[in-house]
Amino acid sequence: MKSLHTEIGIGAPASVVWDVISDLEGWAGWNPVMKVSGKLAPGERLDVTIAAPGGQGMSFTPEIVMLEDGREFRWRVRKMLGLFDAEHGFRVVPEDTGRCRFEQFEVFRGVLGGAMYTRQSKALNTGFQAMNRMLKRETEKRAREQS
Repeated sequence: MKSLHTEIGIGAPASVVWDVISDLEGWAGWNPVMKVSGKLAPGERLDVTIAAPGGQGMSFTPEIVMLEDGREFRWRVRKMLGLFDAEHGFRVVPEDTGRCRFEQFEVFRGVLGGAMYTRQSKALNTGFQAMNRMLKRETEKRAREQS
C-alpha cells in the first residue's frame, strides 16, 4: 500500500469549505486540475478528469464509498479484479472559529496500484497541492463576501 496526503490551513469556516468542495459541478469555476460531475451520494458513480501539472491526464468513473456530510467524502476506483485499487478522499477539519484544515489524500493498493504510485505520485502530489491552494483562495474569498 502506498499513499499521498496533502493538507492546507484555510481562513474560512468549515461550512464554507464544505459548501464549495461538495458542489462537484461547481469545481469547474475554480479548479482547473480536477473536473467532476455526478451526484455526491454513497454508491453513486462520478465522471472525473484529472490534469495534474506535469503528469499524464486521466479520466475515470469512481464510486462514492464514504460520505460524512459536512466533513468528508471518498471515492474509489477498482480495476482488474483488484490489481489496481485507489481510494481518494477529501476531508474538512474545523479548527479555531472561522478556520479549518482541508486534507486531500489517496491510497493505492494492488500490484498495479504500486506501479501507478511510482509513475504518477510526484505529478499527483503537485496537482493536489495546486487544487488545495485554489480551494483556499476560493473559500476565503467567499467567506469575506459573506461577512
